[in-house]
Amino acid sequence: MGGQGVSEASVLVVEDEPEIATLYEQFLDDRYDVTVVSTVEAAVETVSSSFDAVLLDRRLPDGEGSEVLTHVRSAGHDCRVAMVTAVEPDYDIIEMGFDLYVTKPVDRESLQTALETLLARSQYDDLLREAAALASKRAVLEAQRAPEQLEANAAYTRLVDRLEAIDTDIDDAAASLSPADYRTMFRDLGRR
Repeated sequence: MGGQGVSEASVLVVEDEPEIATLYEQFLDDRYDVTVVSTVEAAVETVSSSFDAVLLDRRLPDGEGSEVLTHVRSAGHDCRVAMVTAVEPDYDIIEMGFDLYVTKPVDRESLQTALETLLARSQYDDLLREAAALASKRAVLEAQRAPEQLEANAAYTRLVDRLEAIDTDIDDAAASLSPADYRTMFRDLGRR
């Protein structure tokens, strides 16, 4: 059910109501490669690390969306998951491993924004890992070599250029986070 999206991102929509599933596909199909399934069983059979994001209904005809979420995490699939549901969040969500909770009804802009947030978070994680590795290499080199030697080395220059590019990408990713995202990320820092 995929479209001719302009993004390389692949999205699995798990939604049992056909009208809503079709609507979500229409909202996203022009930007992303969209696959739609309607049951826990189909989602578990379909989901893989090739998906960048999963939009997951909480209540499905053959079980709970949390079963799909548990499968995604236990199988080690590297994709971000948003629960997109009419179920109002309660304390039970604390233990669920989703990345974002979106309450229905959802319009085009809200769904696209949720997906962009998921994809930004995915990118942000990768960038942080790469930045940490490159910064470590730079620190080791700077401790061992004189600045003139470093500036004359093409590999070191590429490393510094990549770190600068990552800084820009991280700034862009951070700009896409909402104030609620920041509160969520930092709320427990003072409690340790």
